[in-house]
Amino acid sequence: MTDLFAAAAEETRRARAPLAARLRPKSIDDVVGQEHLVGPGRPLRCLVESDRLSSALLWGPPGTGKTTLALAVAGSTARAFEQLSAVTAGVKDVRETIERARQRLGERGQGTILFLDEIHRFSKAQQDALLPAVEDGTLTLIGATTENPFFEVNAPLRSRSTLFRLEPLDRPAIEQLVARGLEAEATTADADALELLVDRAGGDGRQVLTSLDVACALSDYTHVVLAHVEAALGTSALRYGRDDHYDVVSAFIKSMRGSDPDAAVYWLARMLEAGEDARFIARRMVIFASEDVGLADSRGLDVAVAAAHALEHVGLPEAQLNLAQAAIYLAAAPKSNRAALAIWNARAAVRDGATGEVPPHLRDSHYQGAAALGHGVGYEYPHDSPTGWVDQEYLPEAQRGQRWYEPSQHGEEQEIEQRMATRTTEQSPHGAST
Repeated sequence: MTDLFAAAAEETRRARAPLAARLRPKSIDDVVGQEHLVGPGRPLRCLVESDRLSSALLWGPPGTGKTTLALAVAGSTARAFEQLSAVTAGVKDVRETIERARQRLGERGQGTILFLDEIHRFSKAQQDALLPAVEDGTLTLIGATTENPFFEVNAPLRSRSTLFRLEPLDRPAIEQLVARGLEAEATTADADALELLVDRAGGDGRQVLTSLDVACALSDYTHVVLAHVEAALGTSALRYGRDDHYDVVSAFIKSMRGSDPDAAVYWLARMLEAGEDARFIARRMVIFASEDVGLADSRGLDVAVAAAHALEHVGLPEAQLNLAQAAIYLAAAPKSNRAALAIWNARAAVRDGATGEVPPHLRDSHYQGAAALGHGVGYEYPHDSPTGWVDQEYLPEAQRGQRWYEPSQHGEEQEIEQRMATRTTEQSPHGAST
C-alpha cells in the first residue's frame, strides 16, 4: 500500500512539474543541441557509449543544458547516479555519498556518478573532501558551473576532470525544444507566437520552455497566440524580421563607425528590445573595436572585451549598461582601419604568392647543430640596444621593403607613425644607417 501511494505521489509530482523538468531526456540520444559534445563521434558521446567517462566539469551559461546533460549521461550508463546541489549540500552530505558509493563498488561492483550542481559554490574544504574519492575512482564526478572553472574550481579537482564547454543553444535547437513542448502539452500555436518565443530565448532552453509553459496555461491549453506569449514574456512583440536583423545591426555598426554615440545607443536599444541575442551584439562590438577603431585608440578593444565578459557574468537586463558604455566609447573613439587593412592585404599577398624563406638569422637556433647550419647567426637582440631597437631585416628577401601597416593620423596612431618615422633616421648601435 505504501508503495502504491508513493507511486501515485510521484506521478502527481511529475504531472505538476515545470515543462522544462518534464522534457528532460532519459538518454544522451534525446539531448537537444550541444552537437559538438553529443553528436555522432563527438567526445562526450564516445565516452558515455563506451561507459568510460571519467570525472567531468560542464561549464556554460544558464539554460544550456548542464543538468539535462548530466541526467542524460546517467540514463545512458549502468552506474548509479546521485545528485547534490552545492547550494544546500555540506561536507557531511559529500561524505555520506562517498560512503554509499564505496558500498556499491564493494558489494556489487557498481560505479557511482555524483552530479554536483553549481560546484563553484562549494568552498575549498568542500571541494577537497571530494578529491580522494575522485582520485581512487570511487566516484565519477560531474560538476556543473556557470562560472569559469579555472577561477572557481580547485586546481587538483580540475586537473582530474575533463572540461566540457556548453554553448548557448542555437535557433534550430530552440525550435526543436518548443516543438517538443507543444507536443507534451498537446496544444498548438500561431507562427508569430512561436517566432517571438524563439527570438527571445537568447540561447536559454530552460527560459524558452518556462515561457512556453506559461503561455500554454494562459491559453487554457487550447491554442497559443501572440498575446499569450507576450503576456508570458512580459513584453510586447516588436516586429523584427530576419531582414530587420541584418539592417539594424548594419545601422548599429555604421553609426559607431560614423562616430555618432546617440545613433549607436538607439540601434542598440532597438536590438535589445527586439530580443536580439546580446552575445551577438557583444561579438560585433569586439570585431568593430579592431576593425574600425584599431590602434587609433588601443583601449577600444579592452572596453569591448570587458563588455562581452560582463555580459557573461551579469546577464540582461543589467548588462545593457555595459553594452551601452562600450557602444558609446567605440562611437566616440578616433577611428582607424589600418590594422584591419594590414592583415587583409598581407593575407591577400600571401595567397597571391608573396612567400619566401625565413632569413637565416631569424631561424630557430635552440637545438644542437643549428649553428652549423647558420641558423640564428647574425641575429641582433633588440633588448641589448640602449634604444630597444636595432636596424635588422625581418622579412623574406623577396618581400623586403613591403609595408603592410601604414599608421593613420588619427588618435594614438599619430604617435605610432612618429616612432616609425623616427627609426628611419636613427643610427643603429653598430653605425649602420636606418
